[in-house]
Formats: sequence, C-alpha cells, structure tokens
Amino acid sequence: MDEKSCVSLLEEHGIKPTANRIVVVRALASSMLPQSLAELERRIGTIDKSNIFRALTLFREYHLVHAIEGSSDGTKYELCHSHSQEHDDDQHPHFFCEVCQRTYCLDSLEVPDPELPPGFEMHHYNIMIKGVCPHCQRK
Repeated sequence: MDEKSCVSLLEEHGIKPTANRIVVVRALASSMLPQSLAELERRIGTIDKSNIFRALTLFREYHLVHAIEGSSDGTKYELCHSHSQEHDDDQHPHFFCEVCQRTYCLDSLEVPDPELPPGFEMHHYNIMIKGVCPHCQRK
C-alpha cells in the first residue's frame, strides 16, 4: 500500500495521518497474517513499541484494525476492511494453528451477530477457532 492510500484510509476512519500512523498502517497492510505488537516492532524498526501501541489503540477505537485475542503471543492486529469509524462491519472468524502458532483470517466465513440478553451491551466480539492448519497437516 502506498503512502497516498494509507493517508486516505486513515482519513476515511477520521484519524489524522501522522508519519508514525502511516508507517504502522503500511506495515499492517503489507503483512499476509495478523501481527502482534512485538512482530510490528521488529518489522518497522524505526518506531518504538509505545508509539506503535498508541497508534494501534487509536486504530482500534476508530475501527481501522481488528484486535484478535487468543493466540500464543498475545493480541494480534490486522487492518479492518470496515468503511466506518463508528462500528465494525467486517466481522469474520480467525483460525489459530496449534502447531505453527500462526493466526489466519477466515474472511470467507460469515459470522452472525450474537443476540445478547436484555441489559447487555456489545462493543465488539471475535471468534477464534483453534486446530491445525492445512500446511501443518501435510507435514
């Protein structure tokens, strides 16, 4: 993703496009798999962990990233394909391979919105399926 596309994506979500935020968006966009904070820090190299974390926190607040919990090395992040800064219209499940420890997006699977009992207010949800990926099954 080029810088102009990163700026457009940030602005579409109501986020001011600073240099650090553009770098973090570009790192997320160039990854095939969701990335942990440590993976992003290694991948970027020029921004410290606290600044990356602040960007991710802001991105999460404005529905620019999914925060995927349940993997072996903590929360992983991926760009959200939502076109709203107010709600996430890109819900999909994720798969965690217990052998290679990778987290995969299952974009092609639809996830129904859970119906909560009266009095409960949902802010977000995620579905994590755990097992063995096709690559590890072939080994």
